[in-house]
Amino acid sequence: METKPLIEAFFDEATYTVSYLVADPQSREAAVIDPVMDFDIASGEADTRSAERLLAFAAKRGWRITMVLETHAHADHLSAAPFVKARTGAPIGIGEHIRDVQKIFRPVFGLDDLRTDGSDFDRLFRDGEQFSVGTLRFTVMHVPGHTPADIAYLVDDAAFVGDTLFMPDYGTARADFPGGDARMLYRSIRRLLSLPDETRLFLCHDYKAPGRDDYRWETTVGEERRASVHIHEGVDEDSFVAMREARDATLPVPRLLLPSIQVNIRAGHFPEAESNGVRYLKIPVKAKSA
Repeated sequence: METKPLIEAFFDEATYTVSYLVADPQSREAAVIDPVMDFDIASGEADTRSAERLLAFAAKRGWRITMVLETHAHADHLSAAPFVKARTGAPIGIGEHIRDVQKIFRPVFGLDDLRTDGSDFDRLFRDGEQFSVGTLRFTVMHVPGHTPADIAYLVDDAAFVGDTLFMPDYGTARADFPGGDARMLYRSIRRLLSLPDETRLFLCHDYKAPGRDDYRWETTVGEERRASVHIHEGVDEDSFVAMREARDATLPVPRLLLPSIQVNIRAGHFPEAESNGVRYLKIPVKAKSA
C-alpha cells in the first residue's frame, strides 16, 4: 500500500501563486513545488520571506527537503528555488523541454551567456519518468500548451498541475506566450482529465472567479470534468481553441513577466553581477515609429 503524502499549501497573494510542501510521513523527506521569491519591480528589491516561511514550517514539522520541483518556467513570479537549494542542498528539477523555452527566450532578451541545454537545473524530467521522495513515488506527466515545458507531478491520488488548469469556475491557462499552443493545451488537459475522478488537483494559481470571495487551489478531476467553465465534458477541441485564442487576445501582460522569464529560465538565478557589483535584468524595447 502506497504512503499518503502530507501536503501543505502556501499562498502568495501578491502574485496569486500557491507553493506546496509534499512530505513523506515515514521518512520525513519532503519536496517543495513552485517556491516564490518576493520581488518588488519598482525598487528592484528581492527577498526570501515567502520561502523562509515555507522552510520554517518544514523545520517545525521535522521534514527534510530533498527536492525542489518546478512545474514550468513561470511568467508571473520569480522562483526561490536557488534559495531553497542553498539552505537544504535539495536539487532543482523541471521538465526536459525547458531547453525549448530557453532557446525561445535567449534571443528575445539577448542572453548571450544563457546555456540552452537545461544545465542550470539539476534534474530534467521526461514524460512518464518516476522518482522518489522518501517512500513517495512521483510520476511526471508532460502537459504542454501554456508553455512547451509544463509538467504535472503525480503522487498517490494527488496531481500538482501548475498553471495548466484553474478552479472549475475560473477555467484554464492562457496559451499565448511564445511557444504556447491552445490546441496542445486542450490535449494536455484532456490527458489530465483522463485520471480517475477522485484524483485531487493542486493548482499553482487562483484569482477568485466572479462571485467567489475566497481563494481556492484544490479541486478534483471529476469536478473539472463536470463544471469547468472552459473544458467540461462535451467541449470539443476546436471550440476550446477558438475560446482560448479569443480570450488570450484580451488578457494583459503579467506584471512580472520580463523579470520572471529571465530569472526562471536560469533555474531562478539572477544574471552575474556587473563590475559595480549590481545584477541587471533587461527590458526589450519595441519602439513604434511616429
